[in-house]
Parts: sequence; structure tokens; C-alpha cells
Amino acid sequence: MSETLSPPTVAVVGAGSVGATTAYAMLVRGAARRVVLYDINAPKVTAEAADIAHGVSFMPTGEIVGSDDIQSVRGARVVIVTAGAKQQPGQSRLDLASSTVGLMRELMPRLVEVAPDAVYVMVTNPVDVVTYAALRFSGLPPHQLFGSGTVLDTSRLRYEVARRIGVAPRNVHAYIAGEHGDSEFPVWSSAFVGAVPLLDWEKQTGQLTQRERDEIAELVVNAAYRIIEGKGATNFAVALAVTRILESVLRDERSVLPVTTLLDDYLGISDVCLSVPTVVEARGAVQRLVVPLSDGELELLRASADSIRATARRLGL
Repeated sequence: MSETLSPPTVAVVGAGSVGATTAYAMLVRGAARRVVLYDINAPKVTAEAADIAHGVSFMPTGEIVGSDDIQSVRGARVVIVTAGAKQQPGQSRLDLASSTVGLMRELMPRLVEVAPDAVYVMVTNPVDVVTYAALRFSGLPPHQLFGSGTVLDTSRLRYEVARRIGVAPRNVHAYIAGEHGDSEFPVWSSAFVGAVPLLDWEKQTGQLTQRERDEIAELVVNAAYRIIEGKGATNFAVALAVTRILESVLRDERSVLPVTTLLDDYLGISDVCLSVPTVVEARGAVQRLVVPLSDGELELLRASADSIRATARRLGL
């Protein structure tokens, strides 16, 4: 008699707009077959799970459970943490740090107790500081716990470049590095459109001038502020970005994604979590790629690291 293998559980912690939309996106894309949505607000989490479950017949095979019991996370293969204070209009991600770090101090040991072998993906902002704190409070190795980083920002960058020059975003190979926040920056010197270095695009077509690149960088850095001012939260694109990370873990893809991880002598930068292109696979974030940077870009990366580290130190981390 053959045994039926249960699909791996993916737990989403936090049933706010990002958490609920992430659970929805994972099921719609077929990235996860069993999702547990956990939140301490029982009516909220039950309602969000029910609303998603009512559409399961229109999705690839899947199920979702909503619970306020942390035991529902037990044995999860991947835990995605979105719980935290909501960013308000005009508020920077780093302004959220104090209250959110306090939450992680309480939450992470409880999660690790029920899901010690899971890969943890931190999404809560400010994600770089939160990832650093979660590593401290959980005791997990750096490859097993990392943050969503600038995966979303990189998607925004590729979208803006592609929109201006008339190519598909998937053919723009460029990354946002550093903080997921105000000190992030595009790595123009290592960017390509197809096989053409992006910095050569202006010579060939007259497009993507320095002025245009500066405009694109400003749009990307301030995108979240504009969206939050208009609708109160960002949720759709970040949910898809997190789902893309999840796919690489569950499928053992070894995709290169700019997630935020603990750096150890990366171009001389250590003891801080920030985003650089990283290989993500079944065990988590396993290898950071050393990207060629211009002198100016290296200076920006170090400044971003200093900003994140200073915030962590102010919080006693």
C-alpha cells in the first residue's frame, strides 16, 4: 500500500495586507500547496484565510488554514515573517525599527521552537535591521534566515528601465543593492540589457542617459512612499517578490536574488545585513556573489551598511 506524501507547509506570520496578499499570491502561482496563515488576531486571520480559500477552486491545487495558535506553524518547511507595525505616510522604514525589533525578540524564539528546521524569510520592515535582530534572537545560522531585501526594488528598477527603452523587464539584468530603503542604489556598472552593457545603451540608442538613470533611481527609491501616500500600503508587488523567493527555496533552484543576508567580509563589509546578489536554494541563502562595482558604487554600499549598522547599534543590537 503506497503512502501519500503531504505537501510542505509554508507558514505566513502576520495576516496584514502584506501577509494575506503573500498567501494569496503563493496559491495563485502554485508556488505552495499548503499555506498556514498565523496571526494573534483570531477574527482577522480566520476571515483572511476564508476569503482566500473560497477561491481555491480557481487556483492550482492548494489549501489555506488561518489560525491564532502558533502550533499551526509546527513543522513548516518555510516561514515567512510579515508581522510588524505598518509604515505610515512620510515614515521611513528605519523609523519602524524600535517597535518591530521588540516584537522579533518575543516572536522568533517561539517560532523556532515549533519550526526549528524551516527556512525563514523576513519581510517585515525595516527588513535589514529586522533580519539582523531575528538572527540574534533565533540563534539560527545565516543561511537559514534571511530577508526579502531588494528583490522588490530590483523588480521596480527593471520595470522602469524596460518601460523607457521598450524591452521586456525580464531582459533587463540589473540589481538594487544595499538597504531596502533610502540608501539603496542601482548597480549600473554591472547592468545589462540582454547582452548589452546598460552603460553602452546610451551610445547605441541615445536612451538611458545619466539624467534618465538618475530619474529611474529616484523613482525606485521613493516608490513605496508614493504608493503608501496614495493607497496606504504596498502589498501586491511585494507579495509576488516574496513568492519568487519561496519558489527558489522549495524548488531548490539556486536562483540569484538580491536578498538581505549577514555579510562577513564582503568587499570589506561585515556584521550587517544588506542586499547583494545571492544564490537562494533549498537550504536558504547560501552564497553571496561578489559583483564588480565602480568606486562610487562601492562607496554607496559602504554608506548603506553604515546606516543600517548605526540603527542596529542604537537599538542595542
